Amino acid sequence: MISLVLPTYNPGEKIDSIWASVLQFVRSRPEAWEVLFVLDGCTDGTADRLDRLADADSDPRVKVLAYAANRGKGHAVRTGLAAASGHVRAFTDVDLAYDFDDVLRVVGQVSDATPVAIASRPHPDSLLLIPDRMLWYAFRRKLQSIAFHAATRFTVGLPHPDTQAGLKAFTADVIEHLLPHLSCDGFGFDCELLLACKRAGIPVTELPVRVKYEEGSTTSTMTGFRMLRELWAIRKRWKKRTLPTLTATPPVAKAA
Repeated sequence: MISLVLPTYNPGEKIDSIWASVLQFVRSRPEAWEVLFVLDGCTDGTADRLDRLADADSDPRVKVLAYAANRGKGHAVRTGLAAASGHVRAFTDVDLAYDFDDVLRVVGQVSDATPVAIASRPHPDSLLLIPDRMLWYAFRRKLQSIAFHAATRFTVGLPHPDTQAGLKAFTADVIEHLLPHLSCDGFGFDCELLLACKRAGIPVTELPVRVKYEEGSTTSTMTGFRMLRELWAIRKRWKKRTLPTLTATPPVAKAA
């Protein structure tokens, strides 16, 4: 079983096409998959939309988890990873900014070679697809990414140039080892998770991806102040914290 968690907050009408894409994907794969939509206090009728979609065309491999209050991306991802049953557990942005080919590559890396694999947009082999009208937006996001990378190196000592790429995969052993130690509910969750990997001696492999920039993305970004506040809170919580070293081995099953 391979689990894919989709943290979901107010995607609007896009959820219809996302649902269709997810169903098409799981039905096309020879191996067993489960996909978990985790509704993080949605207020735009997404829960009702998903109920109608499931009534019209459901699949037991696609599940919906929901709670009333908006708690943040980190809480949604933790909820999904804890509920997942896969030997490999991944999460990605609900707007599917990364193709399923990238999902398969990242998951396959975990199945075959490494306990943790993450997407890296700055990787020299990554491909960014940017419409002309969004070039300024992409440039601004690039500057934000550079600033965030500098902040993560300074505050928590992470070497990864792209901690926030919304596609990461782990063995079940890694998730079960680390999840009880994680508490960040916001977008700093990715940094806390990678810091926990570092403290537990778990190697992380960075992989190139194909990223589509589209208008109306459901993925939010942090303000500079909120970014620094979350990083500083992680630094304080983890300043003297140690984790038992995990000797992780990748699962035998092949995912792609």
